[in-house]
Amino acid sequence: MTVAAVILAASPESALADVEGQSRVRRISDSAWSGGALPIVVVSFDPDGAVAASLAGASVTLAEPLPRHEGPPARQMARGIDVAASLVNDLSAALIWPARMVWVSPETVTSLIEAHGVDRSTLLRPAYQGEAGWPVLLPRERAAILTSVAPDRMPDQILDDLVAAGVHTRDVELGDPGVTHDAGVPREKLPAYLGPSEPAAHHQHDWGAALADESEEAPIEGPALAPYEQAATE
Repeated sequence: MTVAAVILAASPESALADVEGQSRVRRISDSAWSGGALPIVVVSFDPDGAVAASLAGASVTLAEPLPRHEGPPARQMARGIDVAASLVNDLSAALIWPARMVWVSPETVTSLIEAHGVDRSTLLRPAYQGEAGWPVLLPRERAAILTSVAPDRMPDQILDDLVAAGVHTRDVELGDPGVTHDAGVPREKLPAYLGPSEPAAHHQHDWGAALADESEEAPIEGPALAPYEQAATE
């Protein structure tokens, strides 16, 4: 079982916005990696190479989005999942992660992956004090629905459309304010981190097994580049 992180930046400016000395996409990539997600795919336009430069040294694949005229949010989500699936053989799900959600903790990533391990057909959404947030964990088997979502639908509406199409959804209370408070809220203004009231799952799973045999001394390379032609979503 492998769960990817698909980080979505609507523009280079969104990807590169500063968060405590890092770009948004670099900070999120580090949290996703620390929490056990792999592969990590950043979907962002990068006309001058600045996004790639901000990801230097990270184990990340930078994926060129679909052209703007055919790349509404749902299709860009599907694009990122396609790229992730091309990188590993056993992709089970993907964390769909808007670049504005910069405060999500690695523990939240781990908890969502653990919960998916015992509930692989359900879309999982982290919650903080009863409010659902991001990133959501979408089973790969349900990703094809994204290609039929209307082009004007925004992320929360896309989730509504997935539910309407029959995707079962469950909120997972994880006590992490980062899932509901985005980059517009300074760290010092975040509500308290509470942590999950109980384990998200009671069984351990071997996510990341595809990379388990790599030496810890191996150099970290990144970002890799996934051009549009390699994994177009149709």
